Amino acid sequence: MARAVATIGTTDWATTVVAGRHSMVVDEPSSLGGQDAGPAPYDVLLASLGACTAITLRMYAERKGWPLMAVEVDLKHFKDGDRSHIDRLLRLTGGLDDAQRARLADIAERTPVTLTLKGGADIVTRLAEAAA
Repeated sequence: MARAVATIGTTDWATTVVAGRHSMVVDEPSSLGGQDAGPAPYDVLLASLGACTAITLRMYAERKGWPLMAVEVDLKHFKDGDRSHIDRLLRLTGGLDDAQRARLADIAERTPVTLTLKGGADIVTRLAEAAA
C-alpha cells in the first residue's frame, strides 16, 4: 500500500510531500503564482508513470535475459476539452529485435500505474476533526 502526506502552509504554493521515508517539494511555476520550488502536480503524475514504466520494462527484460541497456520514457500531458491525454514515447537502448521491442511496448500498456490511470481510481474524501 502506498501512502503520501502533503502539507502546505502560507508560502504560495509550495507543498511538502512525504512519501514513505522520502520528502519532496511540489509547487506551481511562477507563471501560476508559485515559487517553482519543485515540480508541478502534473509533472509529479508524469514522473510516477515514467518511473513505473521504466522500472517495469527493465525488470521484464532482465527476467527474459534481453539486452536492454537503457529505457527513456518521454511523457507529455495535455487536455482535449474535459479529457486528459498522455503521450508516452519509449526510447529503448540495446540490441533488441523488433519482436522484443514490440513486446516491451505492449508491457508498457500494462504497468501498474498505467492501469491505475487508465482504469481510474475511486477517491473518497473525509474531514479530520478540527485542530485547535
